[in-house]
Amino acid sequence: MKRFPFDLVSSGKFIGSIDDYEECEIAIIGVPFDYTVSFKPGSRFGAQRIREMSYGLEEYSVYTDKYLHDKKYCDCGDLVLPFGNVEKSMDIIREAAREVFEDGKKPLFIGGEHLMSVPVIEEAYKKYGDEMLVLHFDAHADLREEFFGEKYSHANVLRLVEKYVSPSNIYHFGIRSGIREEFEYARECSHMFLFDVYQPLKSVLGDLKKRPIYITLDIDVVDPAFAPGTGTPEPGGVDSREMFKAIHLLKECDVIGFDLVEVSPINDCSDITSILAAKIIREAILSFM
Repeated sequence: MKRFPFDLVSSGKFIGSIDDYEECEIAIIGVPFDYTVSFKPGSRFGAQRIREMSYGLEEYSVYTDKYLHDKKYCDCGDLVLPFGNVEKSMDIIREAAREVFEDGKKPLFIGGEHLMSVPVIEEAYKKYGDEMLVLHFDAHADLREEFFGEKYSHANVLRLVEKYVSPSNIYHFGIRSGIREEFEYARECSHMFLFDVYQPLKSVLGDLKKRPIYITLDIDVVDPAFAPGTGTPEPGGVDSREMFKAIHLLKECDVIGFDLVEVSPINDCSDITSILAAKIIREAILSFM
């Protein structure tokens, strides 16, 4: 395997992963990072558990009529991060994303808290510029300017992303929690769709095609009845079936990167969140990666 300019540690492989990074089209990288989580920590262990639970799935998807072996993806392992050092960790994540983009591969990052998406999206923007759109699936708006006095937090991820990506190029789906100011700002500056995922996404699909798209998916967009293993569960979300339908809608879009974040195994029940996350990743690989 190619030597990266950052350290990786193996914690298993996602089902169907090949070992040759040079030959892969998609690079899976885990991010054991949850330093700013404000309620229930534990998502630093998310990537490892998702990999383990992926072996409970078939490599064949009846939704897409495809096998995972039809795609070449390499699970590179988890980044080695300096525990507790937010800015240094983000620098390492940024370097990893830069390397994957420069190598002409699509990144698939597994978190870890949502703050990890910021440096990845920054690197995507450097490559794709103002044409790039960001699709944000989440229970929370994540548009605060700061949280508990901190400029880096999982509660202001999309506000940080707006340093690079214009708010008019950001689409939020499934949002059902935040403060009033976040919703007022989003209505004025970006595309905010409350509560639902599938129908709003379908309504704007024509605007998304032929534009490079980065997707960031916080597992708490799904109702905690289906995904309890997360740091900030928020009742009133979509069910897992609607989430899959939304993923399959994106099959004709030019998705250039994807991350799935905030799976917290320690807060899960019978691993139902981790297996859901693994299946979302399988369907993402076969649908739009």
